[in-house]
This record gives sequence, C-alpha cells and structure tokens, in this order.
Amino acid sequence: MFTGIVQSQAEVYSVKYENNFMHLIIKVLPEFIENLTLGASIAINGVCLTVVKFVQVNNDAHISFDIIDETLKASNLSKLKPQNFVNFERSLKIGDEIGGHIVSGHVHTKAALIEKVSTATNCCIRFKVPEQWHKFILSKGFITVNGISLTVGEFDKGIFAVHLIPETLTRTNLSSLKINDDVNIELDQQTMTIVTTIERMKL
Repeated sequence: MFTGIVQSQAEVYSVKYENNFMHLIIKVLPEFIENLTLGASIAINGVCLTVVKFVQVNNDAHISFDIIDETLKASNLSKLKPQNFVNFERSLKIGDEIGGHIVSGHVHTKAALIEKVSTATNCCIRFKVPEQWHKFILSKGFITVNGISLTVGEFDKGIFAVHLIPETLTRTNLSSLKINDDVNIELDQQTMTIVTTIERMKL
C-alpha cells in the first residue's frame, strides 16, 4: 500500500526488453535503499513493482525490477527509456503519516494529456479517460496520476482536470509531460466500491 505522496523522482538507468518482459533499473539516492529488502514493493509511476535486486554504486543506488507483459499493457512503463524520470514511492509502513490517500499501486487505466495551462503559481492539466471509467470519477474526489494522490478539480465529458502547486511539479514528473503523453490512473477504491454496490442493488 502507498499514500500517493511521491518521495522522489528516479532516473531510469537501464531498460531491457525480452519476449514481452522488461527488466528495469532505476537510479536513486542511497537513502532510498535504507532498510530495503528483496521482494519489497515500490511504486514506480504509481505501479506497484517488486524489488528483485538493489546495490549502491558510488554515490547512487540502483534498484532492479522485472515487469511482465500484463503490467506493460496496462501502464506507461512500456514507453520508458534511459534518462527518463519516474515517480518513486516506497510502500507505506504502520505509523507513517498518510498525507494523500490509500493507494494500492494497481493501475486501472491510462489517460492522455490533452491540455496544460501554467501560470507563475498554478498549473492546470487535463486528461481524457476511456469511457468505461467515467462513472468512478467525481469532482473533488481522489484520483492517482502517475502515483500522485490528487483531487479532481472538474470532470466533464470524459475529461478531468487537476490543479497543481509548484511543489508538486518540482517533486514529480508531471512537469515534463507533453500533449498526448499517457499517465497511469488508479481510481479511488472507495468510490468504485460504492458505485458498483449501488449498480448491483438496482438489478
């Protein structure tokens, strides 16, 4: 489980594809592998991945993950290249502050960026979501974008907006997004449960 509060951006060090399988190595500061264990979960762009290897290399730390084809199809990880930056969050520990909302790291879909409007103090980004997920997105509700816990500003005709402060843009990779880029979307599980339950009651 995660909180949707990104701890750092991590640089993609290496990507290797083989038979619909990806071996990914990211580069982070050594502090991010303190007390890390093999098999631990880390959210990369909001996708829960399992650590298969980690090692300190000079002043950096390298963490390795194996990613299967189903995860590659469901997320934007298949488009990663060396020197790209991904959002990084280690799993939640009992007693940690939950500054965002409970996030599972199980991506539901991808959404395409269609508009970005920036000022000196604010940034509004709009994304288009596939129709099957519209009923689970509510204005002022939670949504996770590339692993970031955000509040839906507005939602209309399949397009939702999020409003970002400079700190969010600095800490995450949303500032580097371009038009038509895909982001990973995890919908709020409580909202999905309520909507699905009401639908079943109507049957």
